[in-house]
Amino acid sequence: MADFFQNGAITTLQNLGNRSLESIENELEEFSKRRRMVLLLPALYSEFETPAMAKIIEELKSVKYLYKIILGLDKATKEQFEEVKELMSVLPCKVDVLWNDGPNIQKLYKQLEEEGFPGLQDPGKGRNVWTMMGYGLTDKDAYAFALHDCDIVNYSKEIPARLFYPIVHPALDFEFNKGFYSRVTTKLHGRATRLLFTPLVNSLVKVFGSNKYLEYMESFRYSLSGEFSFIRSLGRGIGISPTWGLEVSTLSEVYKNTSNKRICQTEIMETYEHKHQDLGSQASGGGIYKMANDIAKTIFRVLAQEGVVFSEASFKTLLATYFQESRFEISKYNALSKINGLQYNREKEIKAVEAFQDAIKQASLEFYEDPMGVPSLPPWITVRSVLPDFSDKFYFSVQEDNK
Repeated sequence: MADFFQNGAITTLQNLGNRSLESIENELEEFSKRRRMVLLLPALYSEFETPAMAKIIEELKSVKYLYKIILGLDKATKEQFEEVKELMSVLPCKVDVLWNDGPNIQKLYKQLEEEGFPGLQDPGKGRNVWTMMGYGLTDKDAYAFALHDCDIVNYSKEIPARLFYPIVHPALDFEFNKGFYSRVTTKLHGRATRLLFTPLVNSLVKVFGSNKYLEYMESFRYSLSGEFSFIRSLGRGIGISPTWGLEVSTLSEVYKNTSNKRICQTEIMETYEHKHQDLGSQASGGGIYKMANDIAKTIFRVLAQEGVVFSEASFKTLLATYFQESRFEISKYNALSKINGLQYNREKEIKAVEAFQDAIKQASLEFYEDPMGVPSLPPWITVRSVLPDFSDKFYFSVQEDNK
C-alpha cells in the first residue's frame, strides 16, 4: 500500500505514483503566467566537470515553466566563469550566473562588511545560497524560488516540478516546501540524518521535554536534504547560516517566520544519489564530523532562544541518552536492511555514531563557551533597511558580468 500517512506538525505530500510528470508540468506552465518561478543552483566550478552537472543541464533543457535560473558559481576563474555561461546558455529560459569570486560581487561583499554585516569573505554553500536569494529578490516579478544541489547523480526534472508545485498552486496555501526522498542503493545512506539528527532530537525530547520546535523538527522526513522552495515574501525574512548547519538553521528560520500550516514536505524523487562525504573526526575536523558539530550547535542555539536552559549536567545526560538512542537506531536499520537484503556494516555504523558522539560533546563545550556562535547572514529585508539602494547595485553588477 502506498504511504499516505500524515503525522507531525506539517503536511506531507507523498508521491503515490499515479500522476505523470507531464501532467504536473502542464499545470506549472499555466501557473507560471501569474506566479513566476526561479530555480537557484549553488555550484562549484568543479561540478561542471562531472557527469552530474551535464545530466542536470540536459534535463532542464525541456523545462518550459521556469521564468529564470540563477546559478551561484564559486571557486571559478574569469575563463571558467565564461565557460559556465556558455554551458548554461543552451537552456530555454534566462540564466544569470553569479560569479561570486569576481570583482563586482567581491566589491559588494566588502561594502556589506563595512556596514557591519560579517562573514561575507568566507566562501561556502551558505554564502552562495544567501547571495542567490538576494539577487533573486531584486526582481519584483519573481514569485517563487526553488533550490537544489548540483551533485545529484540521478537527477530528474521531477525535482524542481515537485518542489514548485505546492507553493505556486493557487488553490494551496503553502509558503515553504522541503524535499524528501529515500537514500538507498545496495545499502542505506544518509548517516547524518539516520544516526545523528534523529537520535539527537529524540534525546533532546527525553532530556528537556517536548516543545513545539522539537515537534516541528521531528516532523521532517529528511531534515538535512538540500532541496527546498519558498515564496518571495517568506524569503525576504530568512537568515542563512554560513556553516554546515545550513539546512537545520533554514528550517529553524522558517519555523520562526511562518505558521506550520503553511509548511509542507514533498517526496521529490524515489531515491537520491550524490557524492558522499568522508566521515571525518575530531582530529581532522572535516567531513560529516564537522557537519554534525555545526548541526548540534545550531539546534542548541535555537532551543536556548526558545527558553531551554542548558547546563554541564544536562549536556552529560544528553550524551548518555544519545548513546542509547543511537544504538536503538542502529538496531532498527539493521533489521530494515536484513528484510530488504541490503548490505549492512554494523561496525561502520557504530564508528559513525562514535564520531557523532564526539561531535556532540565538542559542540556542547563550544556552545557553553559561546552560545551565540557564528552569526547567520542577515535576512535581505535587513540589508535593504540599512542600504536601500543595494539591490539596484547588486542587479546591475550581475548584469554587467552576464553581458
